[in-house]
Amino acid sequence: MEQVYEVLKKKIARKKAKIAVVGLGYVGLPLAIEFAKKGLQVTGIEVDRDRVERIKQKVSYITDVPTAELRRAIGNGKFQATCDFGALSHSDVIIICVPTPLKRKTHPDISYIIGAVKQIKKYLRAGQLVVLESTTYPGTTEEVILPLLESSGLVCGRDFYLAFSPERIDPGNKKFPVDKIPKVMGGITPEATELTALVYGSIVAKTVPVSSARVAETVKLLENTFRIVNIGLIDEIAMMAHKMKIDVWEIVEAAKTKPFGFMPFYPGPGVGGHCIPKDPLYLYWKAKKFGFKSRFIKLASDIVTYMPEYVIERVGEALQGQGVPLAKARILVIGATYKKDIKDLRKSPALDIISGLQRRGVRVAYHDPLIPYLRLNDIHLASLALTAKALAGFNCVVIATDHSAVDYAFILKNARSIFDARNVYARLKNRKVFKL
Repeated sequence: MEQVYEVLKKKIARKKAKIAVVGLGYVGLPLAIEFAKKGLQVTGIEVDRDRVERIKQKVSYITDVPTAELRRAIGNGKFQATCDFGALSHSDVIIICVPTPLKRKTHPDISYIIGAVKQIKKYLRAGQLVVLESTTYPGTTEEVILPLLESSGLVCGRDFYLAFSPERIDPGNKKFPVDKIPKVMGGITPEATELTALVYGSIVAKTVPVSSARVAETVKLLENTFRIVNIGLIDEIAMMAHKMKIDVWEIVEAAKTKPFGFMPFYPGPGVGGHCIPKDPLYLYWKAKKFGFKSRFIKLASDIVTYMPEYVIERVGEALQGQGVPLAKARILVIGATYKKDIKDLRKSPALDIISGLQRRGVRVAYHDPLIPYLRLNDIHLASLALTAKALAGFNCVVIATDHSAVDYAFILKNARSIFDARNVYARLKNRKVFKL
């Protein structure tokens, strides 16, 4: 064991270890490029052939990876992508960054993790470190991945090492790119933790080793549970404030002047992306296995899931005040992505709003400067150009995502009525603007 460990440790310390990143999505590709930028040899493995082809054409499909950076990494010979898992046999460190969705509303789906690990097992050899980054429930690394890899005949802690290090990427956050975010890691053995800290220490300013993989898995879930609980709380306060005819945005702005004991969260039309809508439910599901029901997590999830429906109800109220039945209205939704200035539709509440309106027979259009068309489930629309004539043709404009490239003054001037779910028109008093 000592020899295998020392050899791998020296490789990593000298930046001679070859890195393989399995899954080149919103987590994997930025991570792979960051390792390549720091001078390590990186191979990205991706089952989506279109993604691999685009990388070979030196064109980035991820907002956080500028095409120029991708081209530089490829041109320097530090990064390549393939669909062939056989490349794992030449790697010293294997990092898994595959999706972990939900099934049956609250049940974790780790089939992508299992699929990736089965492929890794085929090429596993002595002297490798395997790290899972995909968000999952506590115990996955030890209870699922460990026995799968050891069924190869190799022994963890003697022949290979295994750890969990949760991804913390925030798409579009220029203040905190990959290398500025501290990295948590917990191994199946202390040696695995140390090796993983050494790997990530080559690209981030701070590493945070914890006592086990289970702790590291739970750290990620706590981070996003904290967020969904607080978002759910402020969403509920927003609904309550509306009943009381109080501006919730003004309440938050005043409350955040307190220099201690308060952290501002803001209401919205729902939550989207790859983390907040699902990660806390992984913890909720696992807790139930121990006979514990987390009421906070379930309640917060129910509230944020309800928000798109609440927006539709509020729009209906606003139109009713104008003598227009919702079912006979024409509505324009501004923004289709889940987050401002990000080309990402995953779990976007804007899509739920569009679908909900369509189910009610409403004639819906959308405008999004980043998404030229939508072909998702029952939504088949092209982004509408914003003109004075077009805006005047809608009974209401719903601001679901507040992209910077949208001319909100122009919308205000030409729209008949506006439902502002993002506080674009902060402190503006105008009879045709209705706020969440």
